[in-house]
Amino acid sequence: MSALLFLSKSSAIRAALLIQRWYRQYVARLEIRRRCTWNIFQSIEYAGQQDQIKLYSFFGFLMDHFTPASSESKTVTLITHSFIQWERYFCYKSIDVPDSYTGPHLTFPMTFCGVSKLVEAFKHKQQLHARYVLQILGETWRLLRILPNISHLSSCHTKEITICGDLHGQLEDLLLIFYKNGLPSTEKPYVFNGDFVDRGKNSLEILLILFGFLLVYPNDVHLNRGNHEDHIVNLRYGFTKEVLGKYRVHGKKILKLLQKIFSWLPLATVIDHKVLIAHGGISDTTDLNVIARVDRHKVRTTFHFQFKTEIRNGDAGVPVDFRRRVRSLTHHSSTPPQGLPRRSLHNLHTSHQHMNWSVDDELKKRRRLAGFDQSYGERKKPDSDSDPECEEGTETYEHEWEQMVDLLWSDPMPQNGCIPNEVRGGGCYWGPDVTEEVLGRHNLQLLIRSHECKQDGYEFCHNRRVLTIFSASNYYEVGSNRGAYIRMGADLVPHFVQYQASRTCRELTLRQSVGWTERSALQALRRQLFVHKSDLISAFREARHSSHLFVGIISPSHWASATESVLKLGLPWRVLRPQLVSSTKNGMVDYQEWMKELSITEPKLEISDTSLLETMYKNHSNLETIFRIIDTDHSGLISYEEFRQTWKLLSSHLKTEISDDVIANLAQSIDFNKDGSIDINEFMEAFRLVDLSAHS
Repeated sequence: MSALLFLSKSSAIRAALLIQRWYRQYVARLEIRRRCTWNIFQSIEYAGQQDQIKLYSFFGFLMDHFTPASSESKTVTLITHSFIQWERYFCYKSIDVPDSYTGPHLTFPMTFCGVSKLVEAFKHKQQLHARYVLQILGETWRLLRILPNISHLSSCHTKEITICGDLHGQLEDLLLIFYKNGLPSTEKPYVFNGDFVDRGKNSLEILLILFGFLLVYPNDVHLNRGNHEDHIVNLRYGFTKEVLGKYRVHGKKILKLLQKIFSWLPLATVIDHKVLIAHGGISDTTDLNVIARVDRHKVRTTFHFQFKTEIRNGDAGVPVDFRRRVRSLTHHSSTPPQGLPRRSLHNLHTSHQHMNWSVDDELKKRRRLAGFDQSYGERKKPDSDSDPECEEGTETYEHEWEQMVDLLWSDPMPQNGCIPNEVRGGGCYWGPDVTEEVLGRHNLQLLIRSHECKQDGYEFCHNRRVLTIFSASNYYEVGSNRGAYIRMGADLVPHFVQYQASRTCRELTLRQSVGWTERSALQALRRQLFVHKSDLISAFREARHSSHLFVGIISPSHWASATESVLKLGLPWRVLRPQLVSSTKNGMVDYQEWMKELSITEPKLEISDTSLLETMYKNHSNLETIFRIIDTDHSGLISYEEFRQTWKLLSSHLKTEISDDVIANLAQSIDFNKDGSIDINEFMEAFRLVDLSAHS
């Protein structure tokens, strides 16, 4: 009897171990899929940022030299740099609130009750009247102008400081934080670490709530500037479109005032002289004493500097496969590569002056070739509120600008050193040695930064001396990541609170959540492959010739290397191949059949010119940005002539030839309602890819 009992227990233990082993393998496979999905989303996101930076000089030229047609815009150009004159321009008093308005009515000075009312209104999807929007923004602008570049606050045993990362227009996340943690007050101070706007649909609502609490509790609510608090970035990533869509009459004035507010946001926060909070990070040249003295309001956009950084570093970039090594800091290499170059400021000023002249000259030439007849002059100096004599070309200004850019754009890496951030296209990557040196030099013990989406909402690196916090849950897709915020008491030990704002995600199992995000990531990747069809075919043919294989056949390794050479996303293509390619023959990839499979994703437009179609899809975000710059009256409508000029200007920049007849036919095909003008919404709808598999 005892022997049978022993055998029974032994079998039960063996079965339990087998189940445990199976479950661990199951979870490990899901984790691998989740990480691969994550890399796809992040690679595509960073590729978009690189694209934006490469076209900065192009966008900047349009912003500087395209003379607006509207009388309001002409009025703006006549305003000097006086605060008083700008405040008159932004004055809300001439704007009446009609009796039909059903949203919240605000009184000033702002009170806790007033901001609470605002939060409730936005929770129920009500819109604040433009008069109140301008009033809140105006009061915020006045307050920010007296704040220092670096905010200092002290912890207390009786209350914790709450630190939030990127929100990116996701109002649900902010409301959930307030629900779980409480509203800001003297007893509950908050630090919001930048990137309040873009991508999400409620960026303006988030700003108004945060600004409202800042006005009520200026000593207990602290807002740091992020890299998305930048009007050039906003053109590309949705905030400009959001504001103009919600406030068609006063949207432009709101955006102009926000541009000034963004430039006055503080750059960093320090707790108890021990914890530094900044949006992006640091570099080997970071000096908080210099940052404390920077005229931050003179730096309206950091993109001008990104272009100069690219020039400064020349071709001495980082290999593409470096992206894979720096994408996640959760797995450190035991033997970090040596010889990574440190950045140098030598000869920066001289080389920039020469290159800036040549770029301006080239863009002016392209503008003339494109047929623009608007007047243009020399590149403008920064739009300073108080010092119109600021010299952008001085070496001091360059150095201060670099300090700000590194603070807003940089990312940590596991290897020692400090190198240009080739993945994002701007800022730098800094290693543990730089962290130790900079924190040690300023007698700090911890750097809290944001700027990077993390699957768990937070992540330590550099021997737990650098902490990334990200507060926008489901950033890439439902279930892609948790959001998190930090509670920090007098002991300066961070405590994390994680959450998922989406109820749908909370109801999914782990397998369902991974499957959901994986399908979305692969669909996004297929779109990237679709718009690079011609380049991919050329790369495959070249690889086939070198390996002497049959027509249309290529080895999996050649397929992976050719795909990476075209897309440059730094992804594990050999791992992804089974999910992307089903056309194989004897272990070889039939790329001709695979190209037919890619047609499962089709455009709505019917255009016979394949090269033009691919050019459109590769640059549709840039085209939308250009359209919004040229649409100076913000009517959302663009004439055929403006459409032609836009295409001519972009094609000259891309060094492609597009005839007037082709552009005319394209304009007519996009003009769905045939009213003789192109609605920007029509334009973007034309670029929406349709997944035919979803309808089959």
